[in-house]
Amino acid sequence: MQPDESQYLQRNCRTGDIDVHPTEKALVVYYEVEASILRETCNARHEEKKECQKIIRLRSLNASTDISALARKVVEECKVIHPSKLAEVEHLLLYLQNRKKPSTEKKEKKPSKPRELLPFEGMEIDEEANINKIDDYIELLYESIPEKIRGSTLILHLAHIPDNLEELLHNEIVLGALARVLGEDWKHSVELATTIIDIFFCFSSFSQFHGLITHYKIGALCMNIIEHELKKYDLWQDELEKKSKAYILFDPENQRLRKEHEKTLKKYQSLLVKQEQLLRVAFYLLLNLSEDTRMELKMRNKNIVHLLVKSLERDNEELLVLVVSFLKKLSIFLENKNDMVRSSWKFLSLADEELMNVTLRLLHNLSFDTGLRTKMVRVGLLPKLTDLLGDDTHNVDDKSKSMFAYTDCIPQVKRIDTELISFCINLAANKTNAQIICNGLKMLMKRALKLKDPLLMKMIRNISQHDGPLKQLFIDYVGYLAAQIKQEGDEEFVIECLGTMANLTIPDLDWELLLKEYNLVPYLKDHLKPGSAEDDLILEVVIMIGTVSMDDSCAVMLAKSGIIPALIELLNAQQEDDEFVCQIIYVFYQMVFHQATRDVIIKDTQAPAYLIDLMHDKNVEIRQVCDNTLDIIAEYDEEWGKKIQSEKFRWHNSQWLEMVESRQMEDGEPYLYGDEPGALEQPDLFYSTDGMMVPEPGLSPDFYSQFHSQNGDLNTW
Repeated sequence: MQPDESQYLQRNCRTGDIDVHPTEKALVVYYEVEASILRETCNARHEEKKECQKIIRLRSLNASTDISALARKVVEECKVIHPSKLAEVEHLLLYLQNRKKPSTEKKEKKPSKPRELLPFEGMEIDEEANINKIDDYIELLYESIPEKIRGSTLILHLAHIPDNLEELLHNEIVLGALARVLGEDWKHSVELATTIIDIFFCFSSFSQFHGLITHYKIGALCMNIIEHELKKYDLWQDELEKKSKAYILFDPENQRLRKEHEKTLKKYQSLLVKQEQLLRVAFYLLLNLSEDTRMELKMRNKNIVHLLVKSLERDNEELLVLVVSFLKKLSIFLENKNDMVRSSWKFLSLADEELMNVTLRLLHNLSFDTGLRTKMVRVGLLPKLTDLLGDDTHNVDDKSKSMFAYTDCIPQVKRIDTELISFCINLAANKTNAQIICNGLKMLMKRALKLKDPLLMKMIRNISQHDGPLKQLFIDYVGYLAAQIKQEGDEEFVIECLGTMANLTIPDLDWELLLKEYNLVPYLKDHLKPGSAEDDLILEVVIMIGTVSMDDSCAVMLAKSGIIPALIELLNAQQEDDEFVCQIIYVFYQMVFHQATRDVIIKDTQAPAYLIDLMHDKNVEIRQVCDNTLDIIAEYDEEWGKKIQSEKFRWHNSQWLEMVESRQMEDGEPYLYGDEPGALEQPDLFYSTDGMMVPEPGLSPDFYSQFHSQNGDLNTW
C-alpha cells in the first residue's frame, strides 16, 4: 500500500432472523456485518462479511407487561433491528410472555407402567401399610373376600415401593398365599383379582423377578382371566342391548322404566371401569414378561393375539395404547402377524396423538402383508392417511417456525410423520392404493420438494412405478425433479428423485428438452465413474439412462457424450453385482434399437464382446437381456452375427463335446474323427443305457422318456 493512499473502514449491518432464546426470557437477533476498506476515491479495496448474533434479555417481562410498549422500546434501543420488524418482535414477545417454563425432564410417550389404580368402592383403606405388619396382612388373605381385598391392598401399597420388593421376594408365605387366592377367587371378585395381579406386576417391572412370576404361573392365569373377562363383556353387551330395546319398545316416557334403564347403564359403566382396570394391569404384566421370546411363544400358543385384537373394541384410551403397543411388539414375528391377519380387526380412530403414533407404527409393520393392506384400504384408511399428510399441523409456515423451536411439538410431528409415511410407502406399492393417494399428489410433491424428505419422495416414487394414467400425472412435476438432481444436498433424496424420473416411461415426455434445459448429460456421465458417489446413486443414474435412451434423439446425445465407454468401465468395476450388470446391459439393449447408437455400440465399442461373455451368465434376467440385445446386433451386423452364432453353437454343443473328449481321454485315443481307416465305425463312440441302469420288470419304453439332458432337450433312443 502506498503511504500517500488514504483508506478508511465502512461497516454495514443487515438484520436477519429474530428468534426466542431456548431457556431464558430473551430475544436472539441474527445479523450480518459487512466491512469494507475504502480508498479516498470510495472504491472498495477489500470486503469481508461476518455473521453475528445479539441476545436481548428481558428480565422484567411478566404476565402484566405491556407487549406493544416493550416491542417499541426493543426496536428503538437495538440498532440492528430494522423498524419494519416491529410486528415480528411484538409477536415473539407475546410468545415469551405465554411460554411455560420448559421441563427439565423428557416426557416418555409410552408409560413404563399403568398409573396407580383408582380405589374400588368399598376397598379404601384407612391405615398406612407397614412392612413390619406383613404377617397381619397375610392372615387377612385367609378370611372372607372383603378381608382378602383389604389384605392384598395393603400388600400392594408395600409393593409400590421398590425397596420392599426384595423383602417380599424372600417371604415365600406371602407370595404363595397371593398366588393361591388369585387362583381360587379371581372369578368371585374383580377388585381382588386386579389388586393381586397389580402386586405381581410390580415384580414384573424388573427382569430379575420374572422367574418368580413364572414359578407361580401368574402369566398363564392372567391369560385365563383376560379370556374370561372378554367373554363376560360380550354377555354384558348382549344383555344391555336387550334391555335397551325393551325400554324403547314398551314406554320410553314411563318414569319407572327410565330410572331402571339409567340404573342399568350406571351399573354397566361401573363394571366396565373395573374390568378395564383389570385388563390393563394384566396386559401390562404379560407385556413385561414377553421380553423373553420363549414366554412370548407360550402366549402365542394361548392365542394372545386374538385377545388383544378383541380388546380393540374398547374405548378406554390408556387400554388401547397398551394393546396396540403389545400388538406392535408381536407383529415383528411372522406367526403373530399371520394370527393378526386371521383376526377380525377394528381399525382405530387416529384422532388422539399418542394412540395415532403407536397405531401408525403397528400399521406400518402390518402393511407388508398384502391381505392386510387390502383390508386397510377397504375400511377407508387411505383417505384418513392422506388427510394426515396434508394436515396443517404437519406444515409450519416460515413466520411460525420459531414458535415451535423450543417445544416438543416438532419431534412429535417428525415421529408421527416418519411412521405415517413409512406406512404409506408400503401402501403405495399397490396400484389401487396409489390411485387413491394420487388425489393429493400435488400437495405431496410440494411438501416433499420443500422439505427434501427422502421418505415422502420414496412414497411418490412408488406411485410413479404403476403403468397407465398414474404416470401421466407426473409430467407437470418432472422439471422440479430434474432441478433437484443437480443440487447439493441429501443424497437419499436425490436417489428417490432419480428413481421417480426413471419410472416415467411415457411417450408424451420430451426427454431431449429436459436433458438440455437442465444440462443433465454431464451430470449423468460424471456419476457413472466408479467411486464418484455411493453405489445406490450410481445405479439410479444407470437406470435413468436406460429410460432416457428409449428416445431416439436422447440416445444419440448420450452416445456422442461418451457415455457408452463410461458404462463399459462401470461394467468392469461392478461385474460381480448382478443388478448393475443387468441395468447396464438394458441400456445397451435400448441403444441398439436406434441406427445412430447401434453403429456406435457395434463398431466403436467392445460392448458386443461383453454381451457374448455374459450370454451364459447364471442370472436368468441377465441372460435374457443379453440374448435379446445380441439377436438385434446379429440381425444388423453380419460379422458379429457369425461370432454370436458360433458362440451359441459352441455353447449348446460344449457339453456333448466335453463328454466325447472325456471318453476319448479314458480310452487313450488321440483323434475323435481320425484319418485311420474305419475310424467312423468304432463302436466305442456310440452309447446306450447298458450298464447305466437295469430295467425293472414291467417298465415300458415310455419310462426312459422322462429323463432329460442338462440342456433341457428330451433324450431320444
